[in-house]
Amino acid sequence: MNSVSLSGSLRENVGKKDAKKLRAQGLVPCVIYGNGREVRFYTEAKSFKTILFTPETYIIDFTIDGQVYRTILQDIQYHPISDEVLHADFLEVTEEKAITVTLPVRTEGTSPGVMRGGKLKVRIPRLKVKGLIKDLPAFVMVNISELNVNQAIRVKDLVIENVTPLVAANNIVCDVKAKKSAIADEETEE
Repeated sequence: MNSVSLSGSLRENVGKKDAKKLRAQGLVPCVIYGNGREVRFYTEAKSFKTILFTPETYIIDFTIDGQVYRTILQDIQYHPISDEVLHADFLEVTEEKAITVTLPVRTEGTSPGVMRGGKLKVRIPRLKVKGLIKDLPAFVMVNISELNVNQAIRVKDLVIENVTPLVAANNIVCDVKAKKSAIADEETEE
């Protein structure tokens, strides 16, 4: 999995007034929980751009007052009008405990069905999986080089070492459907 390092500072006061002051200064109140402890801190709002506006899923190493916390983004709250980040929750992770994350799905290869005029549709762009940090890939790669018109690749067809998909096995990850123009061309040829 990809990782990124960010820094933060412990919050002295906790409450609505303190959170409002932090937001006015361009800071975001955050909390790290897990492993039997809770760490309340704040970080710069602009540091969220690296982890939010991307399809990637990141392990985030927070340095807070000299201590490093290895986390994943668990939940985020946005302002309803301006879409500014109001608050973020992070889950502290360890090497020996399995975590649940959502990974982006990417395709590789050239589909014979697309070459014949079909249209490739990725139905699950992000796949929810569970596994140890060391086993989690940066993304789920789906090989479409054998995918013909009216065929699909399902979750049960994916092979991800030591990682368990948390989606029903019969769900379609991607498929190739015939375009109306391609069907009309085949009927004309016949």
